[in-house]
Amino acid sequence: MARRVTVSAGEAPKRLDIFLSTHAAGLSRAAAQRLIEQGVVTVNGRPAKPSLKIKPGDAIEWDIPQPTPLEIVGEPIPLEILFEDEHLLILNKSAGLVAHPAPGHWSGTLVNALLHHFRTEGTGGLASIGGRERPGLVHRLDKGTSGVMVIAKTDAAHQGLSKQFKAHTIHRVYLALVRGAVKGKMGRVELAIGRDTKDRKKFSARTASPRDAVTEFQVVERFGAKRSGDEATLVEVHPRTGRTHQIRVHLVSLGHPVLGDETYGGRKVCAIGDLAIERPMLHARTLGFTHPATGKSLEYTVPPPADMEELLGMLRHASLPK
Repeated sequence: MARRVTVSAGEAPKRLDIFLSTHAAGLSRAAAQRLIEQGVVTVNGRPAKPSLKIKPGDAIEWDIPQPTPLEIVGEPIPLEILFEDEHLLILNKSAGLVAHPAPGHWSGTLVNALLHHFRTEGTGGLASIGGRERPGLVHRLDKGTSGVMVIAKTDAAHQGLSKQFKAHTIHRVYLALVRGAVKGKMGRVELAIGRDTKDRKKFSARTASPRDAVTEFQVVERFGAKRSGDEATLVEVHPRTGRTHQIRVHLVSLGHPVLGDETYGGRKVCAIGDLAIERPMLHARTLGFTHPATGKSLEYTVPPPADMEELLGMLRHASLPK
């Protein structure tokens, strides 16, 4: 259903995508940008860009289009499902699984796996509001990150969950194994980040579009000796905001990149001792939120995957290959 809003006299100048995300219930800024780019948002009767600065008196109209048939096909990729009902699905994503189709990964993704699951099990479908390539995805984990994710099966569930992510009321706990000895027992990083001005695949404080980001952490376990050069620290991480690559960027800003994270730490973090580390040692351990339909509190916790547990075990027993 089409909606129309006239910008009030007291509205401060802001970008169109920001304005739309605050006036359309459950619509994230990223989703607002996609709608604008699809041409279904007009300002004073004309299509506009996400960056357009709105002003008092502007008439803004938008319409969330009906779902179009997905061109993405289901694939029989194993899923570890923790919970499922007619509104949502919670799963433990394996490391190495890309969340959604994109250039370089048009198949073999989590979305492909979900489409196959719903078709074969007859348990519903995916919310359309996330777009054709990201149906049902309210949030995502990077390819190399494992752990708990929630998937929306209806547009209403997607909107309800998006609102909680936007309000930062989602309870999220990560485990990160980082290089070096983290000082103190706990800490807090407040560093605005955005897409890096020199490398569009990375995020950093060197950006033209900084967005506030806050991460808190506490030390869980320390490994190695300073004289060996093989120090590592296991930290429990609590992201208070949800920016892309936030945890990885904030930890490297402290001088403690995630082990295995070549993108932000270089080759030096892809081994400890003589042991190669093939992916970032980052795990989304806990996810808690309010069920958007029932109002019930849900929280799921999963242990780290086998490769991370094996590395932790070797560090604990000081049995790194010499």
